[in-house]
Amino acid sequence: MKYNKIRKMDISDGPGVRISIFMQGCTFNCKGCFNPETHNFNEGKEFTYQTINKILELCEDENIKGLSILGGEPMHPINIEGSTRLAKAFKEKFPEKNLWVWTGFLFDKDLKGKEILKYIDVLVDGQFVEELKDPRLKYSGSSNQRVIDVKRSLKENKIVELPNR
Repeated sequence: MKYNKIRKMDISDGPGVRISIFMQGCTFNCKGCFNPETHNFNEGKEFTYQTINKILELCEDENIKGLSILGGEPMHPINIEGSTRLAKAFKEKFPEKNLWVWTGFLFDKDLKGKEILKYIDVLVDGQFVEELKDPRLKYSGSSNQRVIDVKRSLKENKIVELPNR
């Protein structure tokens, strides 16, 4: 598994100042994707335990409100194991900080029963659709994408969406 980049002070991918990691590899190849350099699984840097430790170290800063995992596609079968390891390590060390994940896969169709959901606070799901692009949206690129409160959704056994404007 590989990753493309780590942003040490990200203010665009979730609330507050965050650490963001962009996983490498995506098979959706959405038309108009804002991050096409993350599509090729053979590019990027190796994702290792040292990568996880580096991210955890960056998250120790009290100004960091959370971690964002994006892509590429963090939930792709090639990437989900590493994404899960990172999510688990982050929530074990920082239970008070929030974890946001972006994926083209659907929460209720593709991700049901996946271990990673135990660690995610907010999931932005659904593929980007250029024809539904809406610059007024706060956390997604197109209006078909949902901003899901994962903890409440799992508890209530229904999708609970958060405001996206």
